[in-house]
Amino acid sequence: MRKPLFKIRENGKFGFMDANGEIVIEPQYIEAEEFYNGFSRVRFNNRLVPLDPLGRLLMKRLFNFVGHFEEEVARVQLVKDWGFIDTRGNLVIDIQFSHASDFSEGKACVAEGTSFGYIDKTGGFIIPAQFEMAGDFKSKLAPARQDEKWGYINERGTFVIQPEWDFCQSFQEGIAIVTREDQWGIVDRYGTLLLAPNYDLLDDYANGSFFDDRAVIMVDEKFGFIDREGNEVIAPQFDFAGDFSEGMALIEKDGLFGYIDKKGELKIKPEHEDAGVFSEGLALVRKGDAWGYLNADGKMSIPHLYPEALPFKDGLAWVRLANGHWAYISKVGDIVWEEQD
Repeated sequence: MRKPLFKIRENGKFGFMDANGEIVIEPQYIEAEEFYNGFSRVRFNNRLVPLDPLGRLLMKRLFNFVGHFEEEVARVQLVKDWGFIDTRGNLVIDIQFSHASDFSEGKACVAEGTSFGYIDKTGGFIIPAQFEMAGDFKSKLAPARQDEKWGYINERGTFVIQPEWDFCQSFQEGIAIVTREDQWGIVDRYGTLLLAPNYDLLDDYANGSFFDDRAVIMVDEKFGFIDREGNEVIAPQFDFAGDFSEGMALIEKDGLFGYIDKKGELKIKPEHEDAGVFSEGLALVRKGDAWGYLNADGKMSIPHLYPEALPFKDGLAWVRLANGHWAYISKVGDIVWEEQD
């Protein structure tokens, strides 16, 4: 199991520390991303280059773009075309495709010219490039477009859910979101329509994405939730609703924020000026210009002290202090690391 690393800043440069506040990778990069699947990406010679937890750059070859590692390989772009590298930086699938997506379930969606198909990790086509567009395999099915309509193909490239939709998302544990005329519904992996498209697509929302087996819906500008069978389990009644996390969802009523449980019962009264999702037992809440952290009982665990803050992850939370410094705090509010002038 990989030990978590946390991005830090010193003198305008970025590096990484461990959970004890010890610097592991010295701040030296003008840009750095959080670690994901064992790698960060840092700016080097004006390009993003993968960085491993020991601070080593994958620099056997520089590319215009390097994606995130999924299933131990990452897509890379050189000029206009795409290939794949392994976690040692070796080019394992030659640069040859006009488009490439990440690997999922052992397959990657790629394009030859304007036609899309799927390759395995040898780079050979296992489903010929024959579709107008296509998406990732999940639950052994993938969305694909033919004659300007979307359906789902199996691992042999055969449509098992016929192309009749304006758009289809990849499956989420056996169900998927389909859209028609700017509204979304749900199908199962056998093509059974669990919920006809009758909910509007919302900007800035992962429409139909389920969290804790609940998805946000909006009817007449009020927000509620459905379950994975398409049943409306929490009637639209809130001015705003966020995704469920750790059994609770953020809701807004009359300009103030609180939390409900999966039955729709109010667990924390709407009395906060702004708030965020629960993560590791705590949620961000704002009072005036300062953020603090609330526990699941609705009590403040860490006072409103920070002009900016992020949710807890791997036991620590990033905050910006009143003096402008970056810092990481523990769940009792102790500063584990603070940026130095």
